[in-house]
Amino acid sequence: MRAAGFEALVRAEDVSVMGIAEVLPALPRVLEAMDALRDEARERRPLAALLIDSPDFNLKLARRLRELRIPVAYFIGPSVWAWRTYRVRQIARDVSRMLVILPFEARFYAEHGVAATYVGNPLADAHRGSSSPVKRSSDVLALLPGSRRQEIRRIWPVMLAAGRLLRQANPALRLVVPVAPTIDRALLGDPLDVELVEGRAPEVLASAAAAVVASGSATLEAALALTPLVVVYRTSWTTWLIGRLMVRVRFLSLINLLAGRALVPELLQSECTAERIAHAVGPLLGQTPQREAQLEGLRALREELAPAGSPGAARRAAEELVALLEAR
Repeated sequence: MRAAGFEALVRAEDVSVMGIAEVLPALPRVLEAMDALRDEARERRPLAALLIDSPDFNLKLARRLRELRIPVAYFIGPSVWAWRTYRVRQIARDVSRMLVILPFEARFYAEHGVAATYVGNPLADAHRGSSSPVKRSSDVLALLPGSRRQEIRRIWPVMLAAGRLLRQANPALRLVVPVAPTIDRALLGDPLDVELVEGRAPEVLASAAAAVVASGSATLEAALALTPLVVVYRTSWTTWLIGRLMVRVRFLSLINLLAGRALVPELLQSECTAERIAHAVGPLLGQTPQREAQLEGLRALREELAPAGSPGAARRAAEELVALLEAR
């Protein structure tokens, strides 16, 4: 959005913090950003606000915008169906329209009295109706350690060690990391045996034989690229233990949640070790039953999220926002 000329009063990466213990050091700058946006909204009086993701920040912002009588559309909302379900009451009060990206979310919100529309998934738009085969390299393993500083610090060393273990068995294996523009490359160090690529995550995933991906939207990106993968995650033990008490779903990854089964391996917290990751990824690099079983499930998932002929998520979200403006 910034590259397209969007005026960024606050940078998303400056308020993007994940976890519980991790939030405390960032709290002053997050509160400062919140105050700045509220003050600008009071001064500029926008006809509507479109909030995107970042629920812990944006739900608080939505309340402040409602107090200013600014209607709010929320695109890519919080996972209230998984945990902290009580937040749905706040959403019903402060959000005029939810624009959701997972098929089951619209039904969930409707059951709780929230106006919600399933607009499709933006990650699926590039694959809508696609059936042409992709040329892959059997010697490329994509590594996606996340986009937040805390994630990278905890996940990257283990992910890198797993890749090196796999290369001991296959010296020709290339380890490729698409580096998001919000990532400080210094966090990845300067490993001479890893190819760091600026951005281009879809391209890297589409050409890789398999991937190791930190839990988040990138897992769905890999699934839609039909790239067999292993999902990994590590956070602080405080965050992990509290999260386990609050989460109401069987799986962490979006892929398994949508499939309703353990379609891809999830190696989380104490199970997220180099040895376990290498053991899970190994069969996905060759023509094996494990690889084919994953691919069959990923194809079904892509067809569900990106059926041929359906409009893109951005267009449908824009249409809903226009309707909100017209209603006002």
